[in-house]
Amino acid sequence: MLSETTRSDTVLRRLLSLHPKKIDLALDRILRLLGNLGDPHLRLPPVIHVAGTNGKGSACAFMRAMLEAQGLKVHTHTSPHLVRFHERIRIAGKLISEEALVSLLEEVEQVNAGREITFFEITAAAMFLAFARHAADVTILEVGLGGTYDATNVVPHPAMTVIQPVGMDHKEFLGDDLGGIAAEKAGIIKKGAPLVVGPQVEIAHDVILARADRLGVSVYEFGQDFVSRPEHGRMVYEDQQGLLDLPLPKLVGRHQIENAGVAMAALRHAGLGWGTDAGIERGLSTVEWPARLQRLHKGPLVETAPRGAEVWLDGGHNPHGAEAVSRAMADMEENGDRPLYLICGMLANKDALGYLRTFNGLARHVVTVGIPGEEASMGAGALYDMARRAGLDSAPAEDLDDAMLQIHAWTRLDDESTPPRILICGSLYLAGKVLAENS
Repeated sequence: MLSETTRSDTVLRRLLSLHPKKIDLALDRILRLLGNLGDPHLRLPPVIHVAGTNGKGSACAFMRAMLEAQGLKVHTHTSPHLVRFHERIRIAGKLISEEALVSLLEEVEQVNAGREITFFEITAAAMFLAFARHAADVTILEVGLGGTYDATNVVPHPAMTVIQPVGMDHKEFLGDDLGGIAAEKAGIIKKGAPLVVGPQVEIAHDVILARADRLGVSVYEFGQDFVSRPEHGRMVYEDQQGLLDLPLPKLVGRHQIENAGVAMAALRHAGLGWGTDAGIERGLSTVEWPARLQRLHKGPLVETAPRGAEVWLDGGHNPHGAEAVSRAMADMEENGDRPLYLICGMLANKDALGYLRTFNGLARHVVTVGIPGEEASMGAGALYDMARRAGLDSAPAEDLDDAMLQIHAWTRLDDESTPPRILICGSLYLAGKVLAENS
């Protein structure tokens, strides 16, 4: 008899064969399927729709924590997952069960009747069906890729839209024109729905606001209409409604203070009574979002690390995300000096050179690894070459265990009396492998 996990994995693998391309940005296929399913995307609780290159998942996590701290039930869709597909779908606050997931996937598969559709589209249809069938107060939808033609962009009247920082990523699908990428993200803006805009570079900012202006939507911009900042070991949030003196978020880094501010602005300006001060404060202290500068405290990698070492995990995989993480690492060094060592693995289609350059002058050494089980992984040797080009002292490793052994050797050679800080980074796929074995 198949195990429960194997049952959902079997269905998911079968769904991967329904379209020759992994990603094919369009809405006709999912709209056809949703129509055959009775249009569940039109029967959702009020929707907050979130796009962006970096920080959109963190903003979703903050909003969910803050809403649940107010006693509200929240449907949440995020992607990709780290360990199990079930992480993508939370129904009224709880991860979808194995039984419910298998039942939904088989239902949409049967209704689709073998017609071409991408994996993300057909699983999004299952998500919409799940959310429509269960009561909740709020729905949080994270865009998968882009915005305009993303499978989540079928909700005609969201209560709020959010666009987090736009940068370069997924060039093979979105191109390398930052203005064009911003236009794709801005495709989620809908007439009648207010828009919260996270920190943006100038060209992305101008493109997003131009679309918002054409549609006549109310806009709340980070740095202009609201701001969040660290101050004396606390977090300060300020908008036209007033100033809040808050504890630092549970998620680490200055970028998470910005992400928390974006989440707060979205809840406070949605006009639905979602942004209570008490709920916001409780949400900051209870938020969970794995592999976003997550400190690991147990597992084989922690046990084999040099004595007293800090082991951190982050799934960021583009230069903009690396800048945020390296800034957070630099802040940690100011508060407690430890030599920083990286264990880095990346997919071959990512800007490894741009990513690694952000750690120049900060990381003592970099150990490069391939991502286990990922055909699209950059080889450890090729990533080593990128690290050297980025000006970093580096060496390739056979696997994560070998990488940790190399860090042991380096700490002895460096004759460091202070235990190191070790950051495992470069890919959500690598982060997922680490969490699967060290949680």
